[in-house]
This record gives sequence, C-alpha cells and structure tokens, in this order.
Amino acid sequence: MFRRILAHEWRMLTSDATVWTLIAIFALSIGYGTLNGARWTRFQHDAISQAEREERDRLAAHQATIVAANTGTSKVSPFLDPRNPEVAGRRLAGRYAVMPPAPLAALSIGQSDLLPYYFKMTTDAKETVTAGAELENPQRLLAGRFDLAFVIIYLYPLLILAISYNLLSAEKEQGTLALVLSQPVALRTLALAKVTLRLLLFLATIGALATIALLAAGVDLGNGGVRFALWFAAVAVYGLFWFGLASAVASLGRPSATNAMTLAAIWLALVVLLPSMFNLLATTVYPVPSRVEMVQAVREASDEANGQGSVLLSKYYEDHPELAAGGAEQAMNDFNVIRVAVNAEVERRVRPVMDQYGRQLVAQQSVIDRLRFLSPAVLMQDALNDISGTGAGRHRHFMAQVSAYHETWRGYFVPLIFRKAQLSTLADIPRFRFQDEPFDRTIARVATALGGVLLPGVALFVFGLRALRRYKVA
Repeated sequence: MFRRILAHEWRMLTSDATVWTLIAIFALSIGYGTLNGARWTRFQHDAISQAEREERDRLAAHQATIVAANTGTSKVSPFLDPRNPEVAGRRLAGRYAVMPPAPLAALSIGQSDLLPYYFKMTTDAKETVTAGAELENPQRLLAGRFDLAFVIIYLYPLLILAISYNLLSAEKEQGTLALVLSQPVALRTLALAKVTLRLLLFLATIGALATIALLAAGVDLGNGGVRFALWFAAVAVYGLFWFGLASAVASLGRPSATNAMTLAAIWLALVVLLPSMFNLLATTVYPVPSRVEMVQAVREASDEANGQGSVLLSKYYEDHPELAAGGAEQAMNDFNVIRVAVNAEVERRVRPVMDQYGRQLVAQQSVIDRLRFLSPAVLMQDALNDISGTGAGRHRHFMAQVSAYHETWRGYFVPLIFRKAQLSTLADIPRFRFQDEPFDRTIARVATALGGVLLPGVALFVFGLRALRRYKVA
C-alpha cells in the first residue's frame, strides 16, 4: 500500500505545473549559487598564485643583488644593503603565509571573503603584519554573496513549505481525504508517504544539480568526496527538519491558508529574525573594538616607540643580554638594532587592544554557541561552513600557524641583526607550510550542529504522528 501511495503521489506531483516551476527556480538557484561560489574560489586561487609569483620574482631579484654585492659588481647603499638581515627580514625577503581554499570551498563562501587568507611575513610587530590585511569591498560584504549555502539555508525551506503546507488539508478541503481513508490505509501511512516522496524528490534534485554544477565549475570532487557526502547528509537533515515542521502543522487540521501563514511566520522567525537578534545581542553585550581603532593603536604605539628608540633598546638589552654582541654601548646607535626594540615595544603597547579584541570575539562566539540551537539556520550555516572549509574554526587554526611562523621568522633574523651578520643566501630563510586542521575536529563540530537540527526534526515528526490520532477527516 505504501508503494501504491507513493506512485499515486508521484503522478499527482508530476502533473502539477506549480511543482515543476518550483523545481526550475530551485535548479537555477543551485546552478547560480554554485557557479558564484566557484568564481570566488578561483579568485582566491588566482590571488594566491599572484602572491607566489611576486614572492618568487622578488626573492630571485634579491638573491641576484646579494651576489652582485658580494662580488663587487654593484655598489649598494648601507641602508639598502640586500645582505643586511634587517632589510631582508622587514622589506625585501618577506614570504607569504597562505591558507589555500579547501577542495569544496565553492559550496559555501562563508567567512572567506571577510577573513584574510594570506599575510606577508616581516620582522615587524605581529599586530602590524596582521593589521595590514585589507578587507574586501565593504558594499559587497554588507550585501553578502549568493552561494549554494544561501540557497540551502533560505530557499530550500521555503520550497519545502510551498509544496507541503497543504499536505493533508488540500484533500480534506476537496472532500477526497475521507474517500482515500475508506480504503485499507491509515492516515499516518498516507502522511508518511507524502513526506517521503517530497523529501526524496528534493534530495535527488539537489544531489544531481549540485554535482553537475560543481563539475561544470571545475571543482575536483575526487579530493572532497567524503566532505561532499557529509554535505549531502547535512542537506538531508535540514530538509527533514522542515518536513517535520510541515507535518506537525498539517496534523493540527487547520485550513491550507492558515497552514501557509503559520509556516511562513515560523520560517521568518527561525531563518531571519532569530539569527539577526542573536548577532545584535552578542555585539551589544560584548562590543568588539573596531578595525580602525586597532590600526590607530598600532600607529600610535609605533610613533611613540620610535621616539624612544634608545631608551627602549637599553631596556631590551636588559631583558636579552645574550644579544649584546660586541658590547651594548657600541650597538646603542645601531638603527637596525633599535628597530627590533621598537617592534617589541609596539607589540607590548598594542597587546591590550588585541587581547580585548580576542576576549570580546570569544565572548560573542560563546553567546552565539549557546543560542544557535534555537535556530536551525544558524546551525546549518555553521555546518556548511565547516564542511566547505570556510568557517571560523579553520581560520583560527590558520592564524595560530601564522603566529608560530612569525615567531620563527623573527627568531631567524633578530639574532643576525644583533650580530651584524650579512646574508649570503636566501635559501635558508623559514618557509610557511600550511597544515590543515584534523578532519575529526571538523566532523565533531558538524555532528554537534546537525544533532541540534535532527533532534527537533524527529520530535516534530513524532508530534505530528501522534496528533494525527485526533485529526478530523471531515
């Protein structure tokens, strides 16, 4: 009987022009969102390639000037000597620390257009290095980007509700529901068959169209096969929640118009209003210092520190006596050595602003983490970002590596500066090698988010099935 109901429902759906119109709109949205995400990913790859070419050409030119200076074939200014470790470490030999896009980054742009994904490393204060990364076009950031995650989070539920709001009420209003139930079929079986067919129809449409769009956009699904399977599971869980909601509302026995208004109001609250309220609450209770304030703090600290260079150097030698090669008195007037002390003072003065920024961000995230279980849209956005490698977790992992690389970079050049050594080659300067975070961390975060969507969805289905016992057919 279940199969017979499925076959009947399939004939009814395929004969409805409205259903095909919705599927066509959904297909176009999936295609455009995927291609837009792939376009942004290609932009990132191109930007990284350009940075790598610039680094390669700059280091090659720097190495050539070192060779020319050593052989005496060219004269160089003492302040621009390519062999000077301060000149090389701060200006000419900086390497890039890069976080490449994940294999399935096209599925969700996430925060990748907001958070910087490469830095040029120097011996300057770390805050100066990271604050120099400019953001994207503010207007583009304000409007956001239309990607596949947007389609799944916002449009997918709307289309589910559009073909499910009259799940039982349509036949009840037409007077055919009592006739159907006069056959040896239970109302629960009828409702489950209707939901099952619609869910399978959506999943098949999403899976096929997303795969075709990704392949057309040049995304290598071979390297991201496991992540794509996890993404598809997340889409299935999210769809299950909204079908559970539609079933629960349908089981109350209200008219189709009432069901439509109720579901639309719930969608608006869960997908639009609650996420906005969470963000407003977090930013109001724990305001983060603005980027302008951070940049201004770096500049003020740098200006003040530069005016106290000799005093700062004296204090630096007190903390690092092992670096006073040749005597501290002789080095007190060394410009390059003074700059190291100035950078250390800039870091000390800017650290309170950066620490406050970090604490407020952690507090904001803590608020969102506690409230996000009230909105399946927030949970789904987190899950899709983590699966696609565009979330905050992967970027935090990258920034930890940038900090470690900055320490390694300065640990290489600073001793050379204090010894007044000269570079003969750039082959030994530290390189950055990005190590992606363990996949089990991603799975743990995604499982937590999907669990927060799945459990309410199952509860809604159970509520709907129980409520059908009291459903008035006539």
